[in-house]
Amino acid sequence: MPQRKDPFRNFRFHVEIEGIQEAGFSECTGIESTVEPIEYRVGTDPTHARKLPGMTKYSAITLKWGVTDSSALHDWHEQIVQGTITRKNVAITLVNEDGKDGARWEVQAAWPSKYHGADMNAKGNDVGIETLELSNEGIVRKKP
Repeated sequence: MPQRKDPFRNFRFHVEIEGIQEAGFSECTGIESTVEPIEYRVGTDPTHARKLPGMTKYSAITLKWGVTDSSALHDWHEQIVQGTITRKNVAITLVNEDGKDGARWEVQAAWPSKYHGADMNAKGNDVGIETLELSNEGIVRKKP
């Protein structure tokens, strides 16, 4: 009888950014790639279009975390604003029930294209959340 494999839970994950030690992230979204179809018509078949794979595009990875006194991720974005483009590799890993690394996505040549500071509201008591969008040149899924 095959051994049962339960899916990984989406709330147990960690993010590694080359050279940056940052506190835990509360959210990570955008692990996505799309291959655009190219349609063409064969001259001998005037009624049906054929489709070929075209250019592959990778969506921006969005990271969210609670504001602390660390400014490492903001500083990385500020370098881009000042014209110094520093691309970094990023790894996003789901953690299994035993606390061991499970599914892993490696994001290649990432750089912060958008930064959003914390929203503030004197009526609330929520944690301030910063957001960073990482443009990238590839996402590869690795086996655990």
